[in-house]
Amino acid sequence: MSESIKNMFSRVARKYDLLNSLMSFGTHNSWRKKAVKLSGAKSGMSVLDCASGTGDFAIEFAKITGPNGKVIAQDFCKEMLDYIKPKSLKHNFNIEVSVGDVMNLEFEDNTFDIASIGFGIRNVDDPVKGLSEMTRVVKNGGKLVVLETGQPNGLFRLLYKIYSNTVIPLLGFLVSGNFSAYKYFKDSAAKFPYGDDFVNLLKKTGNIKTCRYYPQVLGVSFIYIGEVNK
Repeated sequence: MSESIKNMFSRVARKYDLLNSLMSFGTHNSWRKKAVKLSGAKSGMSVLDCASGTGDFAIEFAKITGPNGKVIAQDFCKEMLDYIKPKSLKHNFNIEVSVGDVMNLEFEDNTFDIASIGFGIRNVDDPVKGLSEMTRVVKNGGKLVVLETGQPNGLFRLLYKIYSNTVIPLLGFLVSGNFSAYKYFKDSAAKFPYGDDFVNLLKKTGNIKTCRYYPQVLGVSFIYIGEVNK
């Protein structure tokens, strides 16, 4: 991923969790919990969480995989990953961290039961390449789990657009002092494919047998669960 995006995330890392909670009215963690449940994760499984950021998705998986499982939180921004250790130690979770790019994962084929990415695939220079790498490292029959933004329908879409165009960048500036970063988050979310269009993107990897998706809050975000078949 580009150096400019990496630098942007490093600048907002300290306030990232707070802003996520404020902008989503605290709902983003419930979306992660639901995605983990839908993934079929079980005790003892191995999970790779890509673009893990401050580790919220990885922590939710670690709650299920337990001490006999393995969760690796991977991100290209070390400053974001630095916030995982204190959060995971607080709950005694078994989480490893790894600095790396989802488009060039350092893991061997068929290593993990599940690969996940939450609100990160739209930041990847080549999303299909990133998704292909994720399916490569997942065992045959394993799961690819994606949580990403969407666009609501009807009147709520108009209200959400107003909120995204005004409140999100302003809130980002007031809390983090970085207007451009949260304008980027808003712009990238508005342009990224969702629903059937994102499933078509997934199918370009050639490694997804089936994929179901679950809209959250009238389509503000989507959970995608794909079965890997190589």
